[in-house]
Amino acid sequence: MFRKLILAIICACTIIPAQARLPKREFRGAWLHTVYQDQYLRNSTERNKEYLRNQLDSLRTAGVNAVIFQVRPQADAFYESSLEPWSCYLTRNGAAPSPYWDPLQFMIDECHARGMELHAWLNPYRVTAGAKQQPCASHIYHKHPERFLRYDGKLYFDPALPENRRHIEKVVEDIVERYDVDGIHFDDYFYPYPVKGKEFPDDASYKKYGGGQDRGDWRRANVDKLISGIHDVIARSSRPWVRFGISPFGIWRNESSDPRGSKTSGLQNYDGLYADVLLWARNGWIDYLLPQLYWELDHKAAGYRTLIHWWARNAEGRHMYIGQDVGRTMKKNELDEKLALQRSHPEIQGMCWWPGYSVTRNEGGVADSLAMVHQRSRALVPSYPWIESAGAPAVKGLKLDGETLSWTAPAPQGAVSDAVRFVVYRFDEADDCDITDASAIVEVTPRNHFLAVVPGYYVVTALDRVNNESAPSRAMRVK
Repeated sequence: MFRKLILAIICACTIIPAQARLPKREFRGAWLHTVYQDQYLRNSTERNKEYLRNQLDSLRTAGVNAVIFQVRPQADAFYESSLEPWSCYLTRNGAAPSPYWDPLQFMIDECHARGMELHAWLNPYRVTAGAKQQPCASHIYHKHPERFLRYDGKLYFDPALPENRRHIEKVVEDIVERYDVDGIHFDDYFYPYPVKGKEFPDDASYKKYGGGQDRGDWRRANVDKLISGIHDVIARSSRPWVRFGISPFGIWRNESSDPRGSKTSGLQNYDGLYADVLLWARNGWIDYLLPQLYWELDHKAAGYRTLIHWWARNAEGRHMYIGQDVGRTMKKNELDEKLALQRSHPEIQGMCWWPGYSVTRNEGGVADSLAMVHQRSRALVPSYPWIESAGAPAVKGLKLDGETLSWTAPAPQGAVSDAVRFVVYRFDEADDCDITDASAIVEVTPRNHFLAVVPGYYVVTALDRVNNESAPSRAMRVK
């Protein structure tokens, strides 16, 4: 009874009218991080699988359609790799998990079974996350310690070294070639966050490779080379449809440093982390930007209200999604206004929830608000026309056998135009089959059948690997 009362209050108080249409196309992601998460190490294989299934079920109920799962938290792996050891957050001393399982493959299978995307999240340079940590014995650090630098007690790949860029590119290539991921995702950690009074110790590399450049420009160029290299690795792979996304810190530059910057006064991507993310989007090296706008609406140094307008103006022709902090948003009761601001900008095509675990535990009632109001209808991840725009062929042979609706589509052939998901719509009347209406979506599934227990008129479309939608099938009446 109490839960029903809370849901009624949520629906009554929201600034979004219940009858208003929600976007049919919207990236609705959730980050599931593994760094600092000891439950994966503590729990058995079966308990971990059960835990992750429950996470995905809860996220799907809340309207999430893409999961960003951290598979390389610190130069180690939540998947089987010949390049790097199993993660210290999953097993001890780099040993394979026992009983054996591959979390990345498991998450791909479970996400796709639910009609959700899986983006593999990698941290490029970090090797340890604390001064007391040491890489396990099989880590490349012990073979080539000269390729690493220690800053504030933590180990990092030296971003200036070509051999380190090649190693990271090989890690990405290995994932893309062996796993059916929908995306490769980097977060905000490039050069490490600066610590007051401590300089990043790259004097030797600068002397060898700097060539007289300003050190800041040189560091940015090092990261630029990595990002363009990752783009090229994906483009020439057997799965060139895999998207590459970056989730930068929420301030590119302050206006006080650059007239193109935002009216903010915080740490700057460009100057502090040496990440020129706008350049990467402008050059077509990445497919989406997902800035972390974790602050309150009117935060003094970095207000969400200010920054969302700035990022909308600087999408640079690529997709723009917004990173939303669950805790701060729900504490200040700012969910309605933040999402209204986000959706007021056509340049912004979605959001991602940090952390996804806060959604699944319904922190501040966020999962209820999403499921009942803000993400109450299903949404399709936006398409990426610069990768492919033709789309999958329409499904054929739509038929009804009892309550089971089924159809046919060509088997995947390893092409971007493969039909990998199907969208099932239901309408009350035959002349009301408007597939632009998100509220008509009843299922997104990789299967070619659906249990149609509610009377109405059903239409099915196919989605290709970058979410282009086919023409609709004919309508099938279910009595």
